[in-house]
Parts: sequence; C-alpha cells; structure tokens
Amino acid sequence: MTASVGDSPPRMPAFGSVAPLLPKVAQTRAGIIVSLLAATGLAVTAANDPRAQRLIGLSFAGGDNVKAEEEERAEAIAKLIADTGVDEPAPAVEGKDAVARNALLPASKLPVEAARPFYMPKVSAIQETNAERCLTQAIYYEAATESDSGKAAVAQVILNRLRHPAFPRTVCGVVYQGSSRPGCQFSFTCDGSIRRAPVPALWRRAAEIARAALAGHVEADVGMATHYHANYVLPRWAPKLTKIEQLGTHIFYRWPGGWGKRAAFITPYGGTEWIPSLDTLYRGSAAASAVVSASADGTTTALRRDPTDRRADNDVGGRVDPTKGWTPSLPDLSQTESRFEAMASQQAMPSPVASSSGD
Repeated sequence: MTASVGDSPPRMPAFGSVAPLLPKVAQTRAGIIVSLLAATGLAVTAANDPRAQRLIGLSFAGGDNVKAEEEERAEAIAKLIADTGVDEPAPAVEGKDAVARNALLPASKLPVEAARPFYMPKVSAIQETNAERCLTQAIYYEAATESDSGKAAVAQVILNRLRHPAFPRTVCGVVYQGSSRPGCQFSFTCDGSIRRAPVPALWRRAAEIARAALAGHVEADVGMATHYHANYVLPRWAPKLTKIEQLGTHIFYRWPGGWGKRAAFITPYGGTEWIPSLDTLYRGSAAASAVVSASADGTTTALRRDPTDRRADNDVGGRVDPTKGWTPSLPDLSQTESRFEAMASQQAMPSPVASSSGD
C-alpha cells in the first residue's frame, strides 16, 4: 500500500529558476545601489545616511538568506533520498514473485499532472547533438522493444529529472549519473549494455522519439514521473514512492508529496551536455557484452567481443537468470508438429505470382 506516501506538500525550501544565480545577483545589486547613490550625490554622505546604509545592508543580507535557503533545500533533498531509499540498487524481489507483488501495489488515485513541454535551448550544435544522442541511448537501451508510448515515457522521466533539484541539470548529466560505479541511475551505463551494437532500425526509431521529446512532446500518462523499473523486479523504494502508471513492462513513479508535484520541477537547464568516454564507465560483470561504440546515426565500431558472450549480435534484451524465478522453456514438439506440417506444405505450393506469370 502507498498510504504512507502523502500528497500534502511538505514545507519546501524556497527556490526558483534563478536560484543558483541569486547570491551573485544580490552582491551585484549592492554595487548598483552604491552607483545610484553616487549618481544622486548621496554617496558622499552614505556613511552618515541611514537610507543608504539600510539599502546596502538589505542587499547583502539577501545573499545570506539565499545561501541559507540553498543549504536548507540541499538538506531536504538528502532527507528525501534517504527516506525513500532510491539510492539502494539491489531489488527486494525479482522474477515471478516481483511481477505478482508489483500488480498488488496500487497506483495513486490522484489526478496525474502532465509535465510542461521541454524545448532544447539553442546553445550550440554540439550541445544539441550530445543531448539528442544521450536521450537516444537511454530510450534504445532501456526501451528498444517497448511501444512508442513506452519509449516516450522513458524520455519523459529524463526530462522531468533535469528540471528537479534532486538531479543533474542536463540530459547527459541525468542519463550518465553514477555511471562510473555500480548502482548507476540507468543500468545500461554501468552494466556493459552500451558496449553492444544497436539494431539500426530500433536505433533510428529511438532517435525519432528523442527528437520529438526535445522539441516539446509530452508523454502525459506518466506525469511528473522521475523513477521507473521493469515489472519483473521490485525495488525496495517502490512502496515509498507514488505509483503512477504501467506502460508495457515499465512501472512509473513520482516523488512523494510536494516534491513530486509540478511546482517543484523548476530547476533551470544546465547547458553543458557532456558524454563520458567508454573507458570511464563501470563495465559491470566480466561477461558484459560485445564492446561496441555507437554513433548518433546508429553506425558502430566494434572494439572487442567478450569470448564468453554467446548472445546474437541483434539481441537487445537482457539475460535470463533462472535463479531468480525465471525458467527458460521450449514448446513441446509433439504439440507443434501439425502446425509445422501445415507451414511446410504451404511453402511447397507455387506462389500465385509464379503461377500467373505466363498469362
């Protein structure tokens, strides 16, 4: 049950879209006031003028207040993360048991707030390219075989995160958060998946979804979601967040209370899109995958293939671990024999095109 996840907003520290700039602004404001006093002839008597002293004092005090607010906000976010346990990478349950328990966890009955559209700022061509590539990678490696809505939902989570004060302020910063260690935010960046060559057609579709998201498309079904997981795992944090919706195999959540409301998503875009090199990423297990570098258009350069990796090159799925409750199985041939014979007989018949070619 999610009864412990309330929706009455907690006392949230004041912050706004210009919060990171306020201390400098406050100090600059004092300088402007001094200049204005000089222009009006009051600077000479500022030391003895109560009005001048009050104006300058308030200006510098504003900077101190903003610094205190930023520290209070940082403490509140640290508490939010600690209380919800979202930094705990190990799931509580996996496999069939997780599927059953996820189905029992109810979704919130409150209205779902749609996110505001995100429009990629025209910073520079390289910044736009990097942002699109990072988002494409996340969509592909996290949701290549999901529906378009499922792909767009993953993109929406990333864009929601960059607007929330608990996360980095760029697309690539969100996608690659924690990628140099185990327990990264998006598993493909630290489990070796990104080193495998993408399927070109699926990559192109992921890129189309990414471009649409960066041009203002909103996947309203997942609202202000900042977290999701596959339905065959149950993270320890799932009951502590507010469940929104399941799309395909992914279940989406938002922060509890006021931190998960649209009013909290007002952090300004950071503006520096940087993609870490493959060498800096945590590689996961020894049998990670084929080591591959993918470009923005889906072309790849093979570096080295792990000899223990027996998967096909076009396999975009994860490994099945039978110790977690999954049992690989093949259909009984005796039950499929008649279907096979029917298929074989159809293949032996001449095609309508071939039989009519002499007419």
